[in-house]
Amino acid sequence: MTKVEVDFGLCESNGVCMGIIPEVFDLDDQDYLHVLQDEVTPENEQQIKEAVRQCPRQAIFIREE
Repeated sequence: MTKVEVDFGLCESNGVCMGIIPEVFDLDDQDYLHVLQDEVTPENEQQIKEAVRQCPRQAIFIREE
């Protein structure tokens, strides 16, 4: 299984990823990022890869399990 992960030590909660794919990434009222769905599927893979690419802090990555 392939999963998306966030390095919360690097994440600044800029919300770029949420703007690309809000079904996977969400910012709460305290600007804390949450991964709503960590599984990378054929349906969301391209958008997740775009979120990885556009993350200002390069805090998002995809990992094979």
